[in-house]
Amino acid sequence: MHTFAANFEIDMSLTDEIAKRRTFGIIAHPDAGKTTLTEKLLLFGGAIQTAGAVKSNKIDMGTRSDWMDIEKQRGISVATSVMGFEYKNLKINILDTPGHADFAEDTYRTLTAVDSVIMVIDCVKGVEGQTEKLMEVCRMRNTPVICFINKLDREGQDPFDLLDEIEQKLNIKVRPMSWPIGMGKSLRGVYNIYENNLNLYEAKAQKLVNDVVEINGIDDPKIDEQLPESAVAELREEIELVNGVYDEFDSEAYLSGKVAPVFFGSAVNNFGIRELLDCFTEIAPPPVPRFTDDREIKPSEDKFSGFIFKIHANMDPKHRNRIAFARICSGKFQRGSNYYHVRHDKKIRFSNATAFMAQQKETVDEAWPGDIVGLYDTGNLKIGDTLNEGEKGIYKGIPSFSPELFKEVINLDAMKSKQLEKGLAQLMDEGVAQLFTYEMGARKVVGTVGALQFEVLQHRLLNEYSAKVQFAQVNIFKACWIGGEDSAIDAFVKDKYRHIAKDKEGKLVFMAETKAWLQMVEENFPNVKFHSISEF
Repeated sequence: MHTFAANFEIDMSLTDEIAKRRTFGIIAHPDAGKTTLTEKLLLFGGAIQTAGAVKSNKIDMGTRSDWMDIEKQRGISVATSVMGFEYKNLKINILDTPGHADFAEDTYRTLTAVDSVIMVIDCVKGVEGQTEKLMEVCRMRNTPVICFINKLDREGQDPFDLLDEIEQKLNIKVRPMSWPIGMGKSLRGVYNIYENNLNLYEAKAQKLVNDVVEINGIDDPKIDEQLPESAVAELREEIELVNGVYDEFDSEAYLSGKVAPVFFGSAVNNFGIRELLDCFTEIAPPPVPRFTDDREIKPSEDKFSGFIFKIHANMDPKHRNRIAFARICSGKFQRGSNYYHVRHDKKIRFSNATAFMAQQKETVDEAWPGDIVGLYDTGNLKIGDTLNEGEKGIYKGIPSFSPELFKEVINLDAMKSKQLEKGLAQLMDEGVAQLFTYEMGARKVVGTVGALQFEVLQHRLLNEYSAKVQFAQVNIFKACWIGGEDSAIDAFVKDKYRHIAKDKEGKLVFMAETKAWLQMVEENFPNVKFHSISEF
């Protein structure tokens, strides 16, 4: 009887903890205001007391979530930050991703660890290239998306035009949940369609604004008391149009990734954020099931499981530590326990586990599905690793994409070869870039999504590992992972041995020099498959 009671208690607390969790990523094109929005959400959650106006204080104070040297110098987010806070009895986990296109891969991997996404769109620029790419990744997993149209304090595009553009470019239906009253100099507030209330605008970057006028629908005479006649007439006309054009909000369609609820606001002025957060906490999904290559795993299963989606070396430059970020998928994680590492086929004890508030870390003794914990690591863990209580299945869906730019690594100090090897190995484990080592001559070529990564690599190799390198141009169009029958692969490798390299996992990669040549090779070797994603 006693055992049953104890088990029932564990089940109940697990169910309660899962229901409390909301784990989401914030994604955007660079400069859309994503880091500012993250900071304001933390402000509402009471996790920080005052917000620094991001742009002016970028160098000296920095926002909470940008903390690497190079991020402070450039004013961009390079690494994903993880932050947790409590709001309305819920545990909110935010993953702020790099907006900069050169760090897209870190963002793609982070999206495997979230249950939903808030996408920030600049009302002046509309939907930009990086936003479209990110939406494709969300679509691969049918991740629910909420749009936040930012920078209402500037003269932006017409709200209806913006909504049309989202539908067309991102290929998703939308449903406005709030509506701007004016824009730029004429901005007077937002009307909260979802809750039927009015939030009047005041430019206040530093504090929370709670001047919400409770009203009973769009025809409530209270609106006439608050706003000039012309603004009221325009608002009523636009809301009528919104309700006529867009379907009622459908929670199921949102959760299956078919409809994006849309909010309007100005993150830098802390405006329209409460509406977003309140609605988000109500409609966003708690932790969802995840798939291993064996089966579906539900969060409510009592055995712990999780996967590593990011690794950060040298978070604290004084201590050469690596932290692996793990997403808890099922059961309860307990610090000090031994968990099974599927790839190594052995148990590892995790005596140190932390939760994050940007760079501030605190030790955690237990964590639940949806939580992100940092595990101190001496080199056992890498991106994509699965941890559990003994099952062989590996969590799926953490791909490497074929890089777009390639450069050869030139070691400028032969005495520091060991440091260079170590630095490259650790930074590649972090997923900063990809390393391809040629079978012939052991030349090392680094592949990245963007040019800025070479700068980051050079900077970090020198400052963190004392390894001095230069990057030399190489003529490579694409790195393709190769698959197929063993005999076909052997024949191909023999024929093209000068152009065969291995990635850091030891997988064979064909380094194609031009698009035309790749096409010709594909025709000449029909039994070999060429893949631009490593997970095939």
